[in-house]
Amino acid sequence: MTRRFARELALQTLFSVEVGKHDPSEALGHVLDRPDVDDQRGFVKELVLGTLEHVDQSDALIAPLLEGWTLERLPTVDRLVLRMGVYELRHRPETPRAVVINEAVELAKKFSTEESGRFVNGVLASASEVA
Repeated sequence: MTRRFARELALQTLFSVEVGKHDPSEALGHVLDRPDVDDQRGFVKELVLGTLEHVDQSDALIAPLLEGWTLERLPTVDRLVLRMGVYELRHRPETPRAVVINEAVELAKKFSTEESGRFVNGVLASASEVA
């Protein structure tokens, strides 16, 4: 399994928690039980739990960068991708910032809209300067 696929699973789990109101450990359990998760279980779990644990800190960093938007008005996928990206920027320094931003952009384009990719890129590029 690639890191990109692991990030996709983490995003889908976060979406399940946010929209489906599923318990985080239950939602994560469903994903981690998949046979194709193999060597990335720890990474998926860290992304999901870390993003959830640091949501207030991430939102405080993201909100001033939105220029005319509020977190609540953002599409759910965009908001979750931004939170996960900020978590990685702040708490996984071993991952190059450019990789974190590129992966977030690709997630936004795949699961939201083409415009979301550009939007996520701009916000995370700004966030990476202060994270």
